[in-house]
Amino acid sequence: MANYYTQFSCLLDTGSPEKAAQAMELFTRLRAEDEEADEPKFSGFDVLIVDEPGASALWIHDGDYGDIDGVIAFVLRLAEDLDLSGMWGFDWANICLSPRIDAFGGGAHVIDLTARKSVGWISTQEWLAVALAGGDLDDLEALAQ
Repeated sequence: MANYYTQFSCLLDTGSPEKAAQAMELFTRLRAEDEEADEPKFSGFDVLIVDEPGASALWIHDGDYGDIDGVIAFVLRLAEDLDLSGMWGFDWANICLSPRIDAFGGGAHVIDLTARKSVGWISTQEWLAVALAGGDLDDLEALAQ
């Protein structure tokens, strides 16, 4: 049996130690709400404040399973609640513990924190499929959603 995983590890600077603490309070509250939910949104990743004095950055990384959509929802919620601004993004890897066709890949996602919206994403598996089919790789809109 093949075991599939999505892995990621990234930092999000909240701008201040106070905002980092608020972010952790929000994460704890959302996780508690997830325990009661039929479809949890924030359980596929972990969040910690970077371990250094005066830290304002959050370390967001895969937990038992990597939930990219959960990270995006959490970061957009943080942007709204903490009034974050600027651009932020992260990348991920899709892996399989057994050699399988189409079981490996990854991607990246970009969020405009100021506008509180996703700018786009790209999947390496989709990029490769377009390239092999003779598609136009310069047209990133065809690859990103």
